Amino acid sequence: MKVILFGATGMVGQGVLRECLVDAGVERVLVVGRSPTGLQNPKLREVLHGDFTNFSAIESELTGYDACFFCLGVSSVGMDPERYRHLTYDITMAAATTLVRLNPNMVFTYVTGRSTDSTEQGPVRWARVKGKTENDLLKLPFKAAYMFRPAGIQPLHGVRSKTGWVNAIYVVAAPLLSYLARTRPQVMTTSEKLGRAMISVARSGYPKPILESEDINGF
Repeated sequence: MKVILFGATGMVGQGVLRECLVDAGVERVLVVGRSPTGLQNPKLREVLHGDFTNFSAIESELTGYDACFFCLGVSSVGMDPERYRHLTYDITMAAATTLVRLNPNMVFTYVTGRSTDSTEQGPVRWARVKGKTENDLLKLPFKAAYMFRPAGIQPLHGVRSKTGWVNAIYVVAAPLLSYLARTRPQVMTTSEKLGRAMISVARSGYPKPILESEDINGF
C-alpha cells in the first residue's frame, strides 16, 4: 500500500507516520507538509509545499497512491471563526478534491473529533465546521472515505505536541491516560492504536464511514 500523509509534524500525524513506517504492508509514504519531519527512512519521501489551497505545482508527485491519511487540524480556541473554517474546511477539501481526481481508487481517511456535528445545525461552531467537512468528504467519489473521531489520545513512542506545556501535561498525566486507554475505550485511545486503525481501514475497509473512539480501539 502506498500512502500520502498530511499533518505529519503534528501529534496525530507523528503517530500515524510512525505506524506507517513500521508496518511491513506499507510500501511507501509521501509526506506533504510545510516543514520537514526530520526523519530518515527508506520508505519515506517528503514534499514541502506552501499553499495548501492549490496543489497544482505538485500534482505529479501525488499520483499512484492507494490511501491518504489527512491528519491536519487546529484548535478553535481563540481563533477567528473564518480562519478556523479556512484551516479546517477549505484546506481539507482542496487536498481531497485534488487527490480524488488524481487517484479515483484512493481510500481517504480524515481525523476529525468526538462530538462532531453531522447535522451542521448545532450550537457549537467548530463541531458544525467539522460536520460539514465530514459530510462533503463523504460525497466525493473516492473508492471509500472514513472519518475518524478520536476523543482523548495518549501519545506513545516519542510522539510529542509542538506545544511545550501540552507535553508537560501529557508526561504528568501519563499513568491516568494509560489507565483510561485500557478501561475507557469510548474516551481515550493511543497514537499507536489510531495509526494502526487507519492503516487497517485503508487496507481492508470498515462497515461504517464514521469511527468513534471505541471503534478505533477495537482494532
